[in-house]
Amino acid sequence: MLQNKKKIKLAKPEREAMRHACQFNASLLDYLRDFIKPGITTGEIDELVDYYTTKHGHVPAPLGYPGEHSPFPKSCCTSINEVICHGIPDSYALQSGDIVNVDVTSVVDGWHGDSSETFLIGEVSEEARAVTQCSFDCLWLAIDAVTPGCTVSAIGDAIKAEAESRGFSVVREFVGHGVGRNFHQEPTIPHYPNRQSRKDRLEPGMCFTIEPMINGGKRHGVTNKRDGWTVRTRDRSLSAQFEHTVLMTEDGPEPLTVSKRGPQKGHSF
Repeated sequence: MLQNKKKIKLAKPEREAMRHACQFNASLLDYLRDFIKPGITTGEIDELVDYYTTKHGHVPAPLGYPGEHSPFPKSCCTSINEVICHGIPDSYALQSGDIVNVDVTSVVDGWHGDSSETFLIGEVSEEARAVTQCSFDCLWLAIDAVTPGCTVSAIGDAIKAEAESRGFSVVREFVGHGVGRNFHQEPTIPHYPNRQSRKDRLEPGMCFTIEPMINGGKRHGVTNKRDGWTVRTRDRSLSAQFEHTVLMTEDGPEPLTVSKRGPQKGHSF
């Protein structure tokens, strides 16, 4: 749901505000990582997100975010195994062998920092490790592929080629997006090339997310009709995702949400 359809270019003071928001969001993921292990429930992860965010005087953007049927009820998304995105934290306790994407967005002085990471819980299968690695590599390949003034399709071209070369698929129903004072705004960032993305350009001052969702099987997903949010792979294959907020500068892309303790570019899982 795009809250602003205008393509917004940030001035230098606004860029600093976005850097600040994104650095906080990165610190939130670093705070969480010591707790994300077998036995913790996704509801407890959500409580930690809310505690850390509000303790610092900020706001968890997902809480109450409007949906087609009902507002999102929690402060973060926790998407386990075959869940592509928008998993709702609950009483499920993580088990060795699971993979879980934790997606957090913080509102800091009116600006949104947005990022997510897939965590490997205990000893995981080679398939789980491979699809997680692919999503992580696709994210960085896409960041490296963009330049000032390039078309948005550079992102989708890089991700589609890499994922399919490894035998995986790219989710199309959910995409990256512009971000700033609004949670979701232009430009739309599909993780596959399409006609519109070959027209749209990433100009200096634009801030956006890249968040490839990679499936171990086919790309299609199904939304839970009861909660209106949770999206699972139709074939119940595993799905992994990583996300960074990126600022396009005059010199090239600047990833804003790289955390100090999280996986850095080139990391092997």
